Amino acid sequence: MRRTLLRAAIATAVLTPFASTMVMAHHGWSWAEAEQIELSGTITAISFAPPHPSMEVQADGGVWKVELSNPGKTQRSGFVEGVADVGDAVTLIGNRSKDREELRMKAVRVMVGNKTYDIYPERIETN
Repeated sequence: MRRTLLRAAIATAVLTPFASTMVMAHHGWSWAEAEQIELSGTITAISFAPPHPSMEVQADGGVWKVELSNPGKTQRSGFVEGVADVGDAVTLIGNRSKDREELRMKAVRVMVGNKTYDIYPERIETN
């Protein structure tokens, strides 16, 4: 029993720094530019699965990977399964990747048809 507890303690001590590094690498906005852009295109794929609902959008320049917030926050915005589908036109406002070779953005607002979904209302820049 002591050996099992000791092994668990060692494993936790060894793996915890790596786990926190992975979480920090995934979450946050450090990978995105501060300035927001508007992107319009057609949804080619959409997922509401954790850790972040996401979609792929065909726009000028290629297919963009668009990340939303965590499932709970995305749902609270009203952007839930069924409000958008593959083939729908979409306009997004968000922060693109600092790596200009990467077609990736974190959306703060999603507009489909005449509906607007503010995923991160506190982050939406106004004129």
